[in-house]
Amino acid sequence: MKKIFTSILVTACGLMLAVGCIKEVSPSALTDSDGNIYVSVDQAMEAPGSYDNFVDAITNSLCGSFTFGGNEQTYPWDYGYPSFFIARDHMGQDIVINAKNDWYESWYVIGSSLVPTNGYSQIPWVYYTSWIKSCNDVIGAAGSDPKPEQVVGLGIAHAMRAMFYMDMARMYAPKSYLQDKDALTVPIVDEKTTSENAVNNPRVSNEKMWAFIMEDLDKAEVELKDYARADVYTPDLSVVKGLKARAHLEMGNWEKAEEYAKAAQEGYTLLTEAQYLDKKNGFNSPNASWMFGCTFKSDDKNIQLNDADSCWGSWMIIEVSASECGYSCNYAGPKRIDAHLFSTIPATDFRKKCFLSPDLDALDEAGALAALADYTDDPTGVYKTCKVADPLSKFACVGIKFRPKDGEHTDQYKAFCVAVPMMRVEEMYLIEAEAAGMQDATRGENLLTAFAKTRDASYVYGNHNEQYGNSSNTAFQNEVWWQRRVEFWGEGFATFDIKRFGKGIIRNYAGSNHIENYRWNTTEVPNWMTWCFHISEANYNKALVNNPSPTAPEADSEPYVW
Repeated sequence: MKKIFTSILVTACGLMLAVGCIKEVSPSALTDSDGNIYVSVDQAMEAPGSYDNFVDAITNSLCGSFTFGGNEQTYPWDYGYPSFFIARDHMGQDIVINAKNDWYESWYVIGSSLVPTNGYSQIPWVYYTSWIKSCNDVIGAAGSDPKPEQVVGLGIAHAMRAMFYMDMARMYAPKSYLQDKDALTVPIVDEKTTSENAVNNPRVSNEKMWAFIMEDLDKAEVELKDYARADVYTPDLSVVKGLKARAHLEMGNWEKAEEYAKAAQEGYTLLTEAQYLDKKNGFNSPNASWMFGCTFKSDDKNIQLNDADSCWGSWMIIEVSASECGYSCNYAGPKRIDAHLFSTIPATDFRKKCFLSPDLDALDEAGALAALADYTDDPTGVYKTCKVADPLSKFACVGIKFRPKDGEHTDQYKAFCVAVPMMRVEEMYLIEAEAAGMQDATRGENLLTAFAKTRDASYVYGNHNEQYGNSSNTAFQNEVWWQRRVEFWGEGFATFDIKRFGKGIIRNYAGSNHIENYRWNTTEVPNWMTWCFHISEANYNKALVNNPSPTAPEADSEPYVW
């Protein structure tokens, strides 16, 4: 049977993706030399059930396929939304790569591959514009007078489009909304944008972009008010409220941020210590804390091809060394938490157990295996992974937060079929606390302390007020930032928070575990946290003004004294 695909414009420069089979096609469809029939989006929407399929495609495409390179080029970072968590977090200080042979090294060492003429700068553009195009197709198909059965799909599309533009605004704008409302973000492409518009479509300011984002979220809030979803892999009203809380926080609308963060918490509960440190299900399966997530499935190309090396689990899960596959387990080595950040986590804070103690490095093999049993039910495998990664500093600060599926330590095709959290209720508690504190310091301190004590019963407010970078940050804001760094390590918030707080980064200090020659300290947000547009987009869209190419320091900074 001939394959029938919808042919859609994903970027202004004309990237075409095949997104789904349909049963019927109009006579005006195009047929290629292989007999595959390509149809327009309008034609595809005429097929029975096609609208729902287009809606499902928005969230189904978040992870699991080689969207950038295709199945013939199985790049290890080409697996979807969670890949950008790692890329962004590597630009800061909280994640340390094991050695300069890591596929994410470009985002850590700020290599020349991030400049506009290199393909790496095209990765986020391909992904995000394809997702936004999917949202635009659904919104355009529903029109201004949607049928009752289209309203939920319309709400999902509005919510997701807002989330994608929220990410892009923070990635491409040189300054946050609060620092500069006029700073340029990205061009807006919506369901009404024509090809003629696209070739002369300038970047919009923070002020205009965030207004557009809020318009989408306002619509989604109405459209999803009665929607009961089947699982956390599709946004519902609580996710819309969570996105609104994020947006209002970014814009400094403290009262609204607090209101929506509080409302978003309804029906969810904070992770307990047992859940946080669960050796089988920790951060790999939805629970009562997860508000939104995506998941890798056994039939995903990212799992089936390239020995399943091109997926989230390959990079963030260290307990599958027996398969001799997985970059974190066997090749580039495990991700580590910044040594200084680790040292500031009290022993009474259970989150510290998400990272292996430096004390293990002084033990012999028998002692290390015994100690590792407190962290993992695969101590032999973890010992092997860490020893191969760095014989001199085997265990210090290695992250063991993200666990293999169902405690599988042998078969990576099963172990890496995990879910990844994209929004947890803990974020809402911290947004509520921060927003409240920006209105009333005492109220904010009380909320922050109440949250912190769920992680560390001995928590004392004021112990994490390290001031560097933006000196205008208050002691309260520094406490919030510290909680976010520890709570969401590896979950993609690092760059966004550094830019929002106007922080610098500190990689060089006594006892640093960052790689030599990349031990940089800055007193302000590093220029490389403002992403560049690929030259193909800048060439096609004549109104697009590019960001400067990122520049890395030429040498290590002088050690910072805490």
